[in-house]
Amino acid sequence: MIEVKDLTKRYGDHLAVDHLSFCVDKGQVYGFLGANGAGKSTTMNMLTGYIAPSEGEIRINGKDILREPEEAKKCIGYLPELPPVYMDMTVKEYLAFVAELKKVPKKEIKEQLAEIMQMTGIEDVKERLIKNLSKGYRQRVGLAQAIVGYPEVIILDEPTVGLDPKQMIEIRELIKKLSEKHTILLSSHILSEVSAVCDHILIISHGRLVASDSPEGLEKQLKSKAVLKLTALGTLEEVKAALQQLPEIEAVEEAGETEKGVKVSVTMTEGADCREELFYALAAAKLPIMELQYEKRSLEDIFLELTEENQPKAEEELQETEVE
Repeated sequence: MIEVKDLTKRYGDHLAVDHLSFCVDKGQVYGFLGANGAGKSTTMNMLTGYIAPSEGEIRINGKDILREPEEAKKCIGYLPELPPVYMDMTVKEYLAFVAELKKVPKKEIKEQLAEIMQMTGIEDVKERLIKNLSKGYRQRVGLAQAIVGYPEVIILDEPTVGLDPKQMIEIRELIKKLSEKHTILLSSHILSEVSAVCDHILIISHGRLVASDSPEGLEKQLKSKAVLKLTALGTLEEVKAALQQLPEIEAVEEAGETEKGVKVSVTMTEGADCREELFYALAAAKLPIMELQYEKRSLEDIFLELTEENQPKAEEELQETEVE
């Protein structure tokens, strides 16, 4: 649905996007991650035709965004970080206005808007002025305008920014629902949100693509030594003696004592998962396991590892740009 090849954007001496290439497949939710100043919003603005790239090629559903802008933009629904709403219009008036701009056939407007308002949960406020709505409802109205015309691709830039926890959950559920019929590219700083709703994750750092994979694939790609937090009935010496005979276990360290027994941190060798062998080893030594916790790497750990080495350079260039 979206093909990006060698996409580049320069602002004077500052390189905001550096020869970025990726593809977004049909019918999936893609998460677009990057630190502040990494080039996410700039990339999204180029994908939607808001700004022109310095170099590179963008195709939306096979249409070149520069050579066939009207045809390409028909395939896109876009929600910027700040919803592009007119405060003095009612919700219904605004969406009807958007439908006319998108050249939705007049005979289809009424039925389509009714369906979209029901889908986004704004049917009850359709007669109210947008300026009188809460931020959560304004965000929903912004999302509704992105859906008008039923574009194949929906691009969302920080769709839950500034919302309370309940509103965030509601928007996430709506994104999941939309993914049944649309391809979605989602930018967010909230890593738990991306992990919860996205099928595929793109991570950029300093305008460059540093990772492109599923959440599970990223974990495997950056696998490291897993750690088990274990509480067993027995002494530290007994637990160490029982576990150190397992070849997959690299180290056993004391992590404190509790009323339930000794608490230890067990480091396994890279790529190993010996929880089953560990259970049988402690059972044979008559050291009952009271608690066992497997520490899995989070998306936050992966994000920090991938962007850390590039971040200082990006910050220095941003500071130089600010001085200029």
